[in-house]
Amino acid sequence: MKSEDLINVLLVEDESTLAMIIKDTLEGQGFRIRLAKDGEEGLQCFFHEKPDVLVADVMMPRMDGFEMVRHIRRSDAVTPVLFLTARSAINDVVEGFELGANDYLKKPFGMQELIVRIRALVGRVLRTARPPRTQALFEIGDYVFIPRTQQLLYQGTVTGLSHRESEILRRLCEHQDQVVEMRDILLELWGDDSFFNQRSLHVFITKLRHKLNKDKRVRIVNVWGIGYKLIVN
Repeated sequence: MKSEDLINVLLVEDESTLAMIIKDTLEGQGFRIRLAKDGEEGLQCFFHEKPDVLVADVMMPRMDGFEMVRHIRRSDAVTPVLFLTARSAINDVVEGFELGANDYLKKPFGMQELIVRIRALVGRVLRTARPPRTQALFEIGDYVFIPRTQQLLYQGTVTGLSHRESEILRRLCEHQDQVVEMRDILLELWGDDSFFNQRSLHVFITKLRHKLNKDKRVRIVNVWGIGYKLIVN
């Protein structure tokens, strides 16, 4: 395999033994690996290395994985992120997705599963790559939504949106008064339409409704069994 064809992985993991096992295994499968031992080092490496995929532990010293990805998503909404976590509570997993993660693996995990997940994430980015969108903002009743900066403006106040909130709202705005199918949103943003991911999507829809509730003309309605529709009366 040519060097330019290698998948570049930034692995941020504070357990040195596990980090070396992952590094050795992935390099044996044709990946190029850069290691970082905590979130602060991982943040620096991310912007210096510009990896194809970020694989990160959640619980780390100095800066945890959630905080690291929160910083990254302020300027990079594309590079796929896979969290490695010993935490299994649904709130922890949803928080990771809300910050912009694309997938997660619960420790302990199999190396082959990790390899499959990484390749799937990188392949999905290549398949869904799109040219830059020309529409800079959307007017939603008294709100103004700016996708590029992930901001929602209302009468002089600015509300920041997470990566997934922004991407969901953009799809609804692009198809205002039309049904946006739940399955399409899930496949594009989560990678599959499992029941767990359906529940996660509904959490984000609820958050968006709350952030848009100052203008009573604006509604995101459920079209049961199909998807969601943005309506401005």
